[in-house]
Amino acid sequence: MTRKLDLNCDMGESFGAYTIGDDAAMLKLVSTANIACGFHAGDPVVMRRTIRMARENGVSVGAHPSFADLYGFGRRRISGEKPEDLEAQLIYQIVAMQGMCALEGHPMTHVKTHGALGNMAAVDPDLAALCVRAVKAVNPALVYVSLPYSETFKAAEKAGLRVACEVYADRSYTDAGELTPRGQPGAVIHDPRQSLDQVLEMVVGGHIPTTGGKRLPVEPATLCVHGDTPGAVEIVRTLRAALVLNGVQIAPFAKP
Repeated sequence: MTRKLDLNCDMGESFGAYTIGDDAAMLKLVSTANIACGFHAGDPVVMRRTIRMARENGVSVGAHPSFADLYGFGRRRISGEKPEDLEAQLIYQIVAMQGMCALEGHPMTHVKTHGALGNMAAVDPDLAALCVRAVKAVNPALVYVSLPYSETFKAAEKAGLRVACEVYADRSYTDAGELTPRGQPGAVIHDPRQSLDQVLEMVVGGHIPTTGGKRLPVEPATLCVHGDTPGAVEIVRTLRAALVLNGVQIAPFAKP
């Protein structure tokens, strides 16, 4: 039986005079793009340009909202925000992306939270519920991209949102099914062979290998590949080819 898998990439992270990643090349390899909304990276010009390139390549697009943290690229853990203020910030970002997509005739399909916000919501039921409320307030038909075994996955399902289970090619996992914190050794996988082995175990084998030696059941809908690491395009090209050779069909989990 042919397995289907989406390849998603966080992009549109250039802004002003700064260029981050080769989005044009990556959009020829992935099937879904999560586009920064200006709070951790990106700007209106980059958002619009990335949506246009995605449309031209038949790539689905979604919002990639975050904490208001340009300085830290959205990877700093921010606390103390009033819940209603943070919810409004998320809605603002999602609506901005939705409007830009509508303008370009390429409807938005999903939302995926970025960086520290996503990691914190994965283990905090209240924050997870807040993120889900923000998505649902904009459009309950949007797909919520979430890690398995996370509070966000549970919250999105409870709210009636469609959820796309996401796994990572270049991140290791704890025995609880969480991403290993970036500050810990081995959190980021740099060896392409190790990355491919992990991907095949998750996608073809149906299990997440953990740092503690466990194998957690998983049915991934989408695989995240990062575009801002050195040699990213070639790494993703090799990974995609290996997946196809192993009987995996690359296709978006949602189409406009």
